[in-house]
Order: sequence, then structure tokens, then C-alpha cells
Amino acid sequence: MKAAVLYAQNDIRVEEMAVPALEPHEILVKIKATGICGSDLPRVLGDAAHHYPIVLGHEFAGVVERIGSGVSRVKAGDRVAGVPLKPCFKCGDCLSGGYAQCRHYSFIGSRVNGSWAEYVAIPEINAIRFDDAVSFEEAAFVEPSAVALHALQHIRFQGGWHTAVLGGGNIGLLALQWAKILGAREVTVFDIDDDRLESARRLGADHTINAAHPDMEERWKRITDGKGFPVVLETAGSEATMRQSFELAANKAKVCFIGTSAKDITFAHKQFELMNRKEFTLTGSWMSYSAPFPGREWELTLHFLKQGRLNFKDLIDRRFPLEEINAAFDLYRMPGGVKGKLMLLPDDLRIR
Repeated sequence: MKAAVLYAQNDIRVEEMAVPALEPHEILVKIKATGICGSDLPRVLGDAAHHYPIVLGHEFAGVVERIGSGVSRVKAGDRVAGVPLKPCFKCGDCLSGGYAQCRHYSFIGSRVNGSWAEYVAIPEINAIRFDDAVSFEEAAFVEPSAVALHALQHIRFQGGWHTAVLGGGNIGLLALQWAKILGAREVTVFDIDDDRLESARRLGADHTINAAHPDMEERWKRITDGKGFPVVLETAGSEATMRQSFELAANKAKVCFIGTSAKDITFAHKQFELMNRKEFTLTGSWMSYSAPFPGREWELTLHFLKQGRLNFKDLIDRRFPLEEINAAFDLYRMPGGVKGKLMLLPDDLRIR
């Protein structure tokens, strides 16, 4: 099969490799669509890969090509979305449903070979079936959508709250959609890119604010009557937005860091003091899982997607055949070169 193999920083080679052999509990998935995630960027553009060589890719969907001898739940020909986490299912965290906190986990597309290939082998339990009402490209969004929903479930999000989303990237725009579905009173999206803010408006944001404009503070205070936001979802993982979340939070607010920072962050003591004075709750959110595995985050994504209440198609910036993966990463090296999800199509088909 063809696979995009990462050998070192900025060194992806599309080459032939053996189709994965199957364990009895595994299935072989022929990849139809697979995304490039923000977490893949430091692995390719930096030195954050766990080992080399490695086939990355953990947002994917395809068709079951072959099944192992012990597989009973799925069959060849099924359309499936892939769940990348491989927890041990035996430790205390797993037994209590905290699969993302498993200390003995593996992960498809970072610890073991993933979906930037024509085929990937995954455990049967890591396959979520879907029907023809959902496209392969949409199904490849189930994983990032579940990441966004997990954060709202983690903070026990309730309808009626005015919610701030910091960052208009893919996770931010998915968090926006989930907040609206779950009954947010209003959602305000912050970003420094006007194109992203326009996407947020198309996807239902009530207000958008360019955080680089000098009237940014005046605008959000006017929107909230000077009180701040009861819910703040930080999705960019940048130092600026993480600091800003402390400023935007209302008294007794819930602040959730979904974005992952790639460097150290320092808060001035006056900023950090805001958490004490406002008594807001600050928490992180990690991955997308709950019990029973993989969790309601995955089930609800497919449910609302089939209802037409989630829009993934407008999040796709461009599509590339697998052979052109390096051209896709060239866009990430250009400031402002990527406006949404870059999707890889190993079949090089412009599938719906």
C-alpha cells in the first residue's frame, strides 16, 4: 500500500509499505478520507513525534476491507469512522471510564501507524459504523467533533449561558456549533483572522470579535453588560488566548482549556489573581472519551450530523491526494495559508 511516512522533522515520504497484518480482534480499514489535525503540526514541523519512522493520522473514515478471526460486530463492506485511542481497559482509570487518563494507552497515528495511508488496522471496538447519509469526509470529522463536545460535557454545560469561544480554528468552530445545539443563550467567537470570524458567523455565532482590534475590550464588555462570560472555551492553545480567558471570565464562570500549548506560559500576578477574585473554575479537557467506550461524544456527533445540525463540510479548506501531502504541509508553513481542515483522500477521489 501507499503510505505517508514521517522519517524526521519536515521529512514525509510517500512510499510503498506492507498492508498491516491483523490480530484476531482487529479489522482492516480502507481509508477514504483522513484529516490533518493541529496536533500533527508539531510532529511534522517540529520534533514532537514519539518515534521515527511513523505514519501519522488519527481523524479518519473508510470501508472495512477485512476482519480478524475474532471479530463479530462489524463486517467487510461496513462504512466506519475510526477511534484512535487504544486504552488498556484494565487500569483504575479505564475501569472508572477515564480512558483518556489511561497510563498504558496506545494511540493510532502517534504511537502506532495511523491513517495517512491506504489502509490502517484498528481494533474492532475502535470502529464506529455509519450509513450512507453521512459522507466519508464528514465521518472523518467525528473525532475532532467529539473532542469539542467532550469539553462541554466535562464542564456540565447548561443551556442559557452566554459562551465565549477563543479561537476560530476547527475545534473552535465545532465548539461553537455544540454550544448552540446544547442551548447556549449566545455565542461570541474571538480570533485575529477575519476569514475565520466570517466562517464563525456562517456557522451561527451571535457575535464575532477580532481580538487584535483596539476596541476588542469595549465590544465584549458591551455585549456582556460588563459582566464577562459565564463560559469561556479556549481552543487555540496560545499564550494570548489563555491569558485572555482570565479577563473574559465572569464571576463564578467556567473556563475550559481545550487547546494544547506547545510552549511555557507565564501569567502576570494580576492576571492570575483574577481567578481568585472571580472564583471562576478553571479546567482542562483532554481528548474525547467517556463510558461506555468510546462515549456519548461519538454517538451524539453522528446523531446530530444525520439531523443536519452539525456542519462539517464548510470546515474543509482544501483536499489533497495522499501523494501531495507535502504540498498540504507547505500551506502550514505560509502565514495564513490554511483557513480550515486539510483533508487527504488516499483514493484521490473527490468523494462527497
